[in-house]
Amino acid sequence: MNNAEAIERAKEHLGKLLEQQFARIEKMKSETEFIDYIKLSPIIIGIAGGDGIGPFITAQAQRVMEFLLKDEVEKGKVAFKVIDGLTIENRAKHMKAIPDDVLAELKKCHVILKGPTTTPRAGDPWPNIESANVAMRKELDLFANVRPVRVPEQGIDWVFFRENTEGAYALGSNGIHVNDDLSLDFTVTTQEGSYRIIKAAFDYASRTGINKVTVVTKANVVKTTDGKFLDVARQVAREYPEVEWDDWYIDIMTAKLIDPKRRTQFRVMVLPNLYGDILTDEAAEFQGGVGTAGSANIGNRYAMFEAIHGSAPRMVEEGRGKYADPSSMIRAAAMLMEHIGYVDKAKMLQMALDICGQYEKKLVITGRDTGATSSEFTDYLMETLSDDGLTQKWRSLSAR
Repeated sequence: MNNAEAIERAKEHLGKLLEQQFARIEKMKSETEFIDYIKLSPIIIGIAGGDGIGPFITAQAQRVMEFLLKDEVEKGKVAFKVIDGLTIENRAKHMKAIPDDVLAELKKCHVILKGPTTTPRAGDPWPNIESANVAMRKELDLFANVRPVRVPEQGIDWVFFRENTEGAYALGSNGIHVNDDLSLDFTVTTQEGSYRIIKAAFDYASRTGINKVTVVTKANVVKTTDGKFLDVARQVAREYPEVEWDDWYIDIMTAKLIDPKRRTQFRVMVLPNLYGDILTDEAAEFQGGVGTAGSANIGNRYAMFEAIHGSAPRMVEEGRGKYADPSSMIRAAAMLMEHIGYVDKAKMLQMALDICGQYEKKLVITGRDTGATSSEFTDYLMETLSDDGLTQKWRSLSAR
């Protein structure tokens, strides 16, 4: 293939991608109303275990939710639906990131608690199928990835709003090898996609009284796509005059998060997809690592909650799956309960997690038989939740 033929082939490939993106933009324009959970009876919570340690830790998070929502389940206000098939084996069998029958079951739920899933990479025994996470975010249009990180004793109280359906990940499996010398990947930024995630961050800051937003890009170098994201931020900021805002470049932002003098000044941060993925993993280390952090993936019609770490297949291969730390999934479960309206129960769960994981530490998860199992830790957590003096205990411990 000569260069001229390679260029024509690349043009055809890009043209198809542009058609897909224009169709997606029109869909975003037409779907703007959020679901009202108050009107639902029951609210259906889907449980998908995923791969590796996913089924182990997701089962513990389900236990905690069933414990806290026992009355709601008995009254028919909440129902749990276990969804099988979101495994790498089944996805590889069907050669799809999410098999059609599994996706149909997911769409019957209003909110989903999903365990980590394996994404094949070079050298793996699996075919090169798309990430299930990326596919679910696109299929259910889960545009806002919300990741909180709290370390009270260090003055850290961050909430990250990561754009979830665009950026470098949107077409991550649709790049092209133009010829033997040239490969291209693509990044996507739209007016509609940028506006809705940035507005979500400003709305959260305004609604909670935080009134501080930091926009993170690399617009000084990536001028077209990151530049658009920053331009949209300026547009949204004019709608929220009460909210103070600033912008930082991603490289210096990663440094400032570890600066004790600066990091406590950040509160709500909004970022394009790739930068949000990187920065939230760094941020989670302050809280105890990615194994302690949960996240929300929110759209107009659906919402999915998950850990921010991977499936850790080696732990299962070595027989250590039952020692996996369930804190990340349980924090995700707390975010799920808050999202569907059970705010007080979610706050109780967050307090219990702080007590068990950061303060008392009567049981410690090590990932091996030197520490507690995920089930034992969950028992400890539920005992803590049953304590009538939970709030007072949390205040006393967090004030030290």
